[in-house]
Amino acid sequence: MRQLFVILLFASLVVSCDFFKETDDRIPVARVGESYLYEEDIEGLIVEGTPANDSIQIITSFINRWATQQLLLEGAERNLSEDKQTDFNKLIKQYKNDLYTKAYLEALVKKSIDTTMNAAQAQAVYEANQETFKLNEELVKFRYITIPQNAINEDDIEKRFKRFDDKDKRFLDSISVQFKSYSLNDSIWIKASQITEKIKVLNSENKKELLKKSNFIQLKDSLDLYLMQIEDVLSQNDLAPLEYVKPTIKQIVINKRKLELIKQLEKDITKDAIKNKQFEVYK
Repeated sequence: MRQLFVILLFASLVVSCDFFKETDDRIPVARVGESYLYEEDIEGLIVEGTPANDSIQIITSFINRWATQQLLLEGAERNLSEDKQTDFNKLIKQYKNDLYTKAYLEALVKKSIDTTMNAAQAQAVYEANQETFKLNEELVKFRYITIPQNAINEDDIEKRFKRFDDKDKRFLDSISVQFKSYSLNDSIWIKASQITEKIKVLNSENKKELLKKSNFIQLKDSLDLYLMQIEDVLSQNDLAPLEYVKPTIKQIVINKRKLELIKQLEKDITKDAIKNKQFEVYK
């Protein structure tokens, strides 16, 4: 009887354990040792509309890469020394800590940081870092128009483009649908390299004309007429204008505030933890 009682008790324990065991309803698609890859792990790999053959290839490649990684990982765990694995686990833990704390601090900073910058702040940073704001390529203020050759109103357009008083500006803007390309805002600085990329008729030979202040340029290709008026030019190693580097200055100001705010947040968090008995140092 005693043996029967023990057997029944053991059987009931096994049944109970099995009863309370969580079932895994996930559908496996591959296995390496005790590691499984499930259907949910490959969801989202295939973009809707991808041909069936391509889909199969994408999934197969993913499974093979996963399997190779698992096999290498298992091999590493078997063959790397305990000391090496301990070092790696410390690095993994530190990386996790850094990742979490960085994300948390960034969220706190985002809620409270001031991202505004007034003119005085911009001027102060500009004057204190002028060596940093030296140009590494030419800047140009210019306007341009591209029109088909022999357009009906070609002469009138050229005349108004060169004179460019308020009436001319309004007129040219009103007929801009006729232009193949254009930019009439000659108050902003643009990199010379961006201009040569945009206007293909400019080349190494005529580019020097682009870098002459108050110069009017008229060029043609087989189809079009290009009109360009150079208002101002800055050369390499000249000091960049404040308005041109203002976005960079704003980023410098915000980054400095971020660093200061992070330091203050770290101090406040530690101070509050000490006050609330969450953080203690045992002597």
